This record gives sequence, structure tokens and C-alpha cells, in this order.
Amino acid sequence: MSRKLVAIGNPAAGGDDDETRRAVLRALGDEADVVTCVVEEPGDIDRVLDRHPDRAPVVLGGDGSLHRVVAALRARGELGTRPVGLVPMGTGNDLARTLGIPLDPRQAATLVPRGVERPLDLLVDDQGGIVLNAVHVGVGALASEQATPLKPLLRRAAYAVGALVAGTRARGWRLRVRVDGQVIADGRRRILMVGVGNGGSIGGGTPLAPAARPDDGLADVVISYAVSPWSRLVYGLLLRRGRHGRLNEVTTVRGTSIAIDGEPVPANLDGELRPAAPRWSWTLRPAAWRVIAPGG
Repeated sequence: MSRKLVAIGNPAAGGDDDETRRAVLRALGDEADVVTCVVEEPGDIDRVLDRHPDRAPVVLGGDGSLHRVVAALRARGELGTRPVGLVPMGTGNDLARTLGIPLDPRQAATLVPRGVERPLDLLVDDQGGIVLNAVHVGVGALASEQATPLKPLLRRAAYAVGALVAGTRARGWRLRVRVDGQVIADGRRRILMVGVGNGGSIGGGTPLAPAARPDDGLADVVISYAVSPWSRLVYGLLLRRGRHGRLNEVTTVRGTSIAIDGEPVPANLDGELRPAAPRWSWTLRPAAWRVIAPGG
């Protein structure tokens, strides 16, 4: 019996062109029973899920679009019963990179009908918000803020430009960081960035936590103290290559409970910007949802 799917996307969000979208829908329809729904407003996702309770949602979009669908399923109590497919049509597509989902939308679409359901971990904050791939506070969030207006023109390159601008401006924040109750940073040194990786990369392939795995029951926490101008430059260059962990100014630990407090600092959750706040915290929930991923 063919898989029953509901393809969810927003063509107006600035993803791939109409021809690519049509090719994706044809590829899905070749091997599965598919209906297509356009979502434009926040409430549209719930209406689609209500209308098609027996179908697995397939997100035609990036990390932010996938985040919103998984959040809706969690709020409905349906994460345990409805796996989620992904055809990467966003700007960064970082979770797809971690999962080995092809970045070519047409190729990815051919794999969804016969993919396997893979349990993945989920980061949950103390107000019920979620993180699928990664969250970072500090300079990385500032970089995303700078990159956002550039995405329609520069696409993935917007992240590099945003990082350059943010890196010249950021002076760091005094933050306390605890992982599983242990104090990792006591707030006396300024911190450039704290990253929490369930997946390995951010910003379209930058390997923030290259050893992170989204199904191993642990989050990778990366703390950078590289706040001087020279240190920021070196950190940025090595971060792009996934070699920043070798710096003395970088600490990496693993755990299931992460708390950050101190000076108000902005955050980026799965590509979604959040304004500066004095406290952030997340708890990892193992095997909390299922993605339809390539088998074998």
C-alpha cells in the first residue's frame, strides 16, 4: 500500500521556483497518495492537519517550516503517531544535511515515499517551545539578524555576510552556563556565543557542533570566549571549517539540560530569531518525534 502524504508548503515564502515545486509534487505522487496544501498563516497548519488526520505531513521548506509543523504536532499531542517528511526547499536546510537528506528537492522527493521512520531527539524550553536542529545565543543570533534581509538576494551567502557584520560589532555577554546542573561558565568572562546542537550545523552548513547526532540522547554545547578582535576573526574562520573546538577559548560539553542566564542576549532557534532575554533553558527529550529519512 502506498504511503498517504499531505505536502505542506508556502510558495510565497521565497523557496525554490514553481517549476521545482511542480517537479517535487510529481515525484511524490509517482509513488505515494499525495494531497497538496498551501499554508500562509499560522493557523493554516492546524487546519491542514485536521483535514487530513490519516496522512503524514511532508514539509516543502527549510528548518523554520519544519519547526512550525513539528511544533503544531506537539501541541496537538500527535508527535508519537504522525511521522514527518522533509523536502529541503529553504535557505539553510541544516537538519536535512545532518540526516543525509539530499539537498536537491527533486531527489529528496523521490525518497520520501519509501523512506524509513527515524526517531529523533527534541529540545524543549521551559515554556514549551522546541528546537529540532540547533539553537545559538550571542553573535550567531546577531549574524542571522543581519543576514535575514539579504537572503532573497544572496541566499546561502547571506549567512557569511551577516556573520562578518555581526563579528565586527559584538563584544560579548557576561553569561552563566549550566549543563546538567554543572556550572560550565560562571559569568565572569564575556562569552561571544553559546551553541546547543541537536544537529551538527547552522547557517547553511556551518559545523557548529560537528559531532552532534540528533538521535543519541545528548545535546552538544559549544561555548566561545573569543571576544577580542583577533580571537573573533580566528574563531569565525575555524568555525566555518568545523575546527573551532581546538581553540583554548572554546569549551565543548554534552548533556541533556542546558541553562543560560546573565546579560540579555538574543537567540536563534532553528533559524527563527528571538529578542534578547536574560534567561534561556532547554531540556532534551530523547526519541520525541519521527522523521521520514532515507533508508539503508
